[in-house]
Amino acid sequence: MKTIDDIFLNRTSVRRYERKPIEAEKLEFIYKAIQNTPTSYNGQQFSVVSITDQDLKLQLYELIGQKQIKTSAVFMVFCVDFYKLQQFAQATGTDFPRFQDTMDGFMVGVIDAALAMQNAVVAAEALGLGSCCIGYTRTAAPAELAKILRLPEGVCVICGLSLGYASEQPDLKPKLPLPLVIHENHYRTDDIKPELLAYNEEVTAYNAVRSGDKTTNDWGRHIVDYYQTAMKYDMEQYTWNQGFRIKKEKA
Repeated sequence: MKTIDDIFLNRTSVRRYERKPIEAEKLEFIYKAIQNTPTSYNGQQFSVVSITDQDLKLQLYELIGQKQIKTSAVFMVFCVDFYKLQQFAQATGTDFPRFQDTMDGFMVGVIDAALAMQNAVVAAEALGLGSCCIGYTRTAAPAELAKILRLPEGVCVICGLSLGYASEQPDLKPKLPLPLVIHENHYRTDDIKPELLAYNEEVTAYNAVRSGDKTTNDWGRHIVDYYQTAMKYDMEQYTWNQGFRIKKEKA
């Protein structure tokens, strides 16, 4: 397996994969890493749909539009899941409060699912596999995806993850400097603009010379442009349809 340094400090998102399946024992290791995810109150408010069928991956690729879905050995869809606890409550005659209809409940599920996906990423990296988290899984066509995956009420998609043997080695992207990420004892209130602008220039320079597709994108404007696009996603209606009817709490 890879060293801790390689796993955490040299990880890159891999979007091109060899046409090679993941061995059963390696996939089982990833599944067990997901299973052992730390979750809120051990409620395990998440589930994963693991897709190995190539025809289904192609169908999802057509829907979501990310090429790494169709070329991956396995495509995993991580979901918030309150359906299982609802089923337990029905089986035992236990009153089930609709925790998922609160912002805190929804966040609990999102955090559980995100932690599970990170466990999968770390496990895959340790085994020498490549991975790529795909947020468009959640936003491209959520209602259609829910139908294809047969998600019951109380379950909705948070993110996708492609896995496979890498056929590329992307350059390591520059990240925000530690003083902008780690705030010791209290959040920084000094002027951080010069550091942000310097980092923006670093990303611009990286994008111009990186291996693979080169762009003229910077960091900040590129992300803000994405926010403008993302404002159009109707995630409220999708989550409502999937049984997460979040209402503003009464004062």
